[in-house]
Amino acid sequence: MTKKLSALALLVAVSLSGCAAHNTATTTPAADAPKPATAPAQTNLVQRDLADGLYEMVLSPKGDALYVASSEGFKDVQGGVVYKLDPTTLKTLGRSHTDLKNFALAISPDGSTVYATNSLDGGISAISTADGKVKQRLLFTERNKEGYPYGARQVLLHNDVLYIGGVADPAVIWVVDAKTLKLKKTIKNAGQWVTGLLWSETTQRIYVANGGGEILVLDPRSNRIEKRWKPLGDKPALLLNLAEDKATGRLFVTDTSKAKTTLVLDIRTGEVIKQLDIGDSMAVKFNPVRNELYVTQRESGKVLSLDATTFAVKQSWDLPPNPNSLQLSADGQTLYVTVKQAFNKDHSTNGPDSVVRIALK
Repeated sequence: MTKKLSALALLVAVSLSGCAAHNTATTTPAADAPKPATAPAQTNLVQRDLADGLYEMVLSPKGDALYVASSEGFKDVQGGVVYKLDPTTLKTLGRSHTDLKNFALAISPDGSTVYATNSLDGGISAISTADGKVKQRLLFTERNKEGYPYGARQVLLHNDVLYIGGVADPAVIWVVDAKTLKLKKTIKNAGQWVTGLLWSETTQRIYVANGGGEILVLDPRSNRIEKRWKPLGDKPALLLNLAEDKATGRLFVTDTSKAKTTLVLDIRTGEVIKQLDIGDSMAVKFNPVRNELYVTQRESGKVLSLDATTFAVKQSWDLPPNPNSLQLSADGQTLYVTVKQAFNKDHSTNGPDSVVRIALK
């Protein structure tokens, strides 16, 4: 178990970072839900303590459900949960109890299937939103030198194809048929740890961030890497998450641990337009409706709202200890944040992670 926890430590470090598949997921009502949502001192917020091990979120296409991935605890806890929350009240509408731990999420265009990466076991699960059951699963075969699976971190759904980033050195990108969960291709030599994925309608390309400070440009028609950019050159960088401003052709890239910045790049050339001196940067979302850029800062415990033209800080929300992932509503007026507790040495925490709803107007 010690080695597996070491693998966990690596996944946590790059942060949302083999078991047989069993369809053990169930959906249960909210009768025994944790503490109800409360309104903190900042009046445009609603915050709810939910569960251990919260990571990424996804909204249903209709906007009537917020799904939250949970690995639950890492100390003496098997499996995880995908929570279904009311996006307005954060009340639990359902739970899918899974035998593997969940990290990143994607959802089908019709809202019938949630895809969850199972990082510690190197897999991807397809969960029915109708009954909460795991209906399909794919476990990847790659192993590191210690014999453990490559961590399946981020997932991107594009044209019925799933792109899943593998945390390894050198890393891979798995290309999977979203309807059958059959492996179509493994893209190799993706650098050190694939940490971020983004599809751009502007360029018709997929952008991949990695822990070696690279941005890869991938053509989804051929599933080949066309370009490799290293925006900070030889300076240490662990690039994480990506966002795009379609109107101006800008690509935003975060680094929370080495360069501790947000980069603004030309999405066609990779040229650095600006390096934002805002400190450690984790998740990033661009809001075209309000022309705002949102960034989580784990070290300072803040979420920043920046003017996306001048990059002046418009607003800052204190959400200690460690704000993590972001999700933006389709109308651009609501921002969701997962807030994580710090890990103790034995991988336990001192309380549950929480979900925050921020009304932007």
